[in-house]
Amino acid sequence: MIDVLFQGPDRRPWQRGGVIPALSNASSHRCVVLLVLILLVSARGARVHAGALAGHKLLVTSVRTGDTEVFVADPETGDMTNLSRSPSSEDRYPCWSPDARRVCFMSDREHATNLWVMNADGSGVRRLVVSPKVCYMPSWQKTPRGERIVFGMHGDKPEMASIRPDGGDLRMLGEGHDPALSPDGLNICYTGHPPEGGVTVYAMRWDGSEKRRVVTTTSKVGATFPNWSPDSRSIVYSFPVGDALELFVIGADGSGQRQLTNFGGTSICTPSAWSPDGKWISFRRTDERYWSNPERMVKVYAEKPADKRPVWIIRPDGTDARVVESLRFQMAIDGSRASWKPTTTR
Repeated sequence: MIDVLFQGPDRRPWQRGGVIPALSNASSHRCVVLLVLILLVSARGARVHAGALAGHKLLVTSVRTGDTEVFVADPETGDMTNLSRSPSSEDRYPCWSPDARRVCFMSDREHATNLWVMNADGSGVRRLVVSPKVCYMPSWQKTPRGERIVFGMHGDKPEMASIRPDGGDLRMLGEGHDPALSPDGLNICYTGHPPEGGVTVYAMRWDGSEKRRVVTTTSKVGATFPNWSPDSRSIVYSFPVGDALELFVIGADGSGQRQLTNFGGTSICTPSAWSPDGKWISFRRTDERYWSNPERMVKVYAEKPADKRPVWIIRPDGTDARVVESLRFQMAIDGSRASWKPTTTR
């Protein structure tokens, strides 16, 4: 029996699982050649994809334990290690230290949603910020003032802040959301509020000075989650196209804007992260903006659909967009990035 996927010479489809009918020698030869070509192309494609992510590690959030935990994942083998291991709390938005020896993340343990730091093996957990404000989306790089972690800090208004990894020298950077330090430590991109309303992509120096607008158009549907390329020259971000949120890339100076994804519909692609070798951009994809409807958000977070917000990857030129199969199911419903481990120790 052969599971036939094409038509016979009389143009009637052969039944799946049926026996191939007798053919003339010429027809038989053509079918055999076609089948061999299909198998060769499929095998070649599998070889191209197999190993594409070998050696990489990603920080992700998963609900496989019943609540949201921080894991380090091997996207090639599917191996995952629970780093946060705190079943009574929600742990989200992890990022690596520049040397990949530590991880910063958000947790609501101890009755406040603040920043925490732990070693890359999950040991040495300690609270970094003590504040009634909600802290989230940290980014950690070495700046001219040494290593700093920038993050969102929401109280009465959305603000951004910067702190040393030891918890000292907390500095406010102004209003905005989702700040991300460039790999060279010199600049920060973030979601800002333009005069005409809505939000768009801005940038500033690492210390909060010299704020400037990068994207001239405006989004009315929420944060843009900008992030940097490994060479600190480009920014990847999310922006509306119809009812969808697609990925775009733009130069840090506002030039060369181009659209990466074209899923359309109500597809939501956010947030994103560039691999340190520059070959891939990871992003989370879902089919709706459930967080825009309070009732729907409560329902989705309670049900935790297994494939609601998997991890995808795409080439920086917009090709080869595909789901990471090992990270398709049980990913958290939150907006955490799939953050690539720095190459210094990969």
